[in-house]
Amino acid sequence: MKQWYMLTVVGKDRPGIVAHVTAALYEGGCNLGEASMMRLGGSFTIMLMVQHQGSVKSLNEILESVIESMDLHLHIDAIEGRLHEHVLPDVRISVFGADKPGIVAKVTGALSEAGLHILNLESDVGGNDAHPLYIMHIEGQASEGIEPLRSALQVAAGDGVEASLTPIDTLVG
Repeated sequence: MKQWYMLTVVGKDRPGIVAHVTAALYEGGCNLGEASMMRLGGSFTIMLMVQHQGSVKSLNEILESVIESMDLHLHIDAIEGRLHEHVLPDVRISVFGADKPGIVAKVTGALSEAGLHILNLESDVGGNDAHPLYIMHIEGQASEGIEPLRSALQVAAGDGVEASLTPIDTLVG
């Protein structure tokens, strides 16, 4: 029986990582599921659901030569596949502020207590060395409604941090 696995691959960013990893998986008889692949700083990261007829060890063996030749790091976990269970976000939150420790913990903590289920979070550091600017975009589900989230953002924002909340119309079309 085929089992689903979550692969996490991290390494120095360079052309060909996705092509080589996915080619090895294809040649090894694997089926690919959902994925998130992106450049973060000077590194490239892959989180990928893979369906495979064997064990973690055999999946590792399929990828071994690619991982070693491209100086990548690989981690594999057995998971439940649960494809086609997409949870749609109904709110988008943007946060901008002077880059300093604790922004993510403070904002996400306040939003979590107000009922936000975070589905996607992306962040970046803009500005320059003298004046770095932390930028965070969050999409999620407001299980307790929008108003508790607005209140939480008012508490979490301030001290050089600005936040905005935009409802997402999930009934488009």
